[in-house]
Amino acid sequence: MLWQVDPRDPQPLYEQIAEVVRRAVADQELTAGDRLPAAKELAASLDVNLHTILRAYQQLRDEGHIELRRGRGAVVIAKGSTTRLDALIADLVRQAKSAGISREELFHLIEKQVEA
Repeated sequence: MLWQVDPRDPQPLYEQIAEVVRRAVADQELTAGDRLPAAKELAASLDVNLHTILRAYQQLRDEGHIELRRGRGAVVIAKGSTTRLDALIADLVRQAKSAGISREELFHLIEKQVEA
């Protein structure tokens, strides 16, 4: 799995890091029981603040992708509804929000694609 962030990307760094994990889970590169790198190690390798990594890990925990265990770190947990499509939809919604697209506009754009 390639851990990569782009500081020039308008998407926040913590969100870019979380997206790497979401895609790896969706693509089954990461499966239940796999451990993520220690936050300090990952922060050093990506040259980002430790709190950026911790925020990404907390978001992933809140979404049900990982469990944060004292002494074991961040561990991927099974999530039955996680599919590649779920990850793509979540990414679409995040990008629409960052572009200022309203919920109604997004639904309309999706509807146009479904009808095409």
